[in-house]
Amino acid sequence: MVSPFTHAIGALVVVLSSHPTEDVARERVDLIEVNHFFDEQGRLVFDQVIFYDWSGDHSRYMVRDWRLVKSASQLPQRDWHSGGYLAVWQDGEVMRRVGSEAMRETWTQYDPELVEREYLPKDERRKLRNVKVERIAQRSERPPEPAAESTAQSAQAATGHRAAE
Repeated sequence: MVSPFTHAIGALVVVLSSHPTEDVARERVDLIEVNHFFDEQGRLVFDQVIFYDWSGDHSRYMVRDWRLVKSASQLPQRDWHSGGYLAVWQDGEVMRRVGSEAMRETWTQYDPELVEREYLPKDERRKLRNVKVERIAQRSERPPEPAAESTAQSAQAATGHRAAE
């Protein structure tokens, strides 16, 4: 005989597996570049990670997307398990994981991502994909405020005359 607890666990597994949620946006690119951009005086302006895809039509890497480095944890690391490199970071509300077979690090006095816009405009790029994040609605601590129209109607009903328009 199967206990009610076992039935409950089985039902929970069925429910969770029928509605999978993606908690990590996983992608592959052809090249990850860590770029350190310096000004004319040699001062670091910013660090960025640039993601590229190879274009056979143009015989070159084309920028797919980029992110400013806000934390060293964003920097790609060697992925010894599957080979190549892996960048994992919290990207807004999404945990992002981008892998690549190749990685390079550059130090420049120009922004490679801006230069690449001459070859492929920003709005034509294939960006890192968006992942829908579902939020669980939280109960409000106080009731919603009435709309302005309903407030005027309430005042009219309470006083017996029309609100000034």
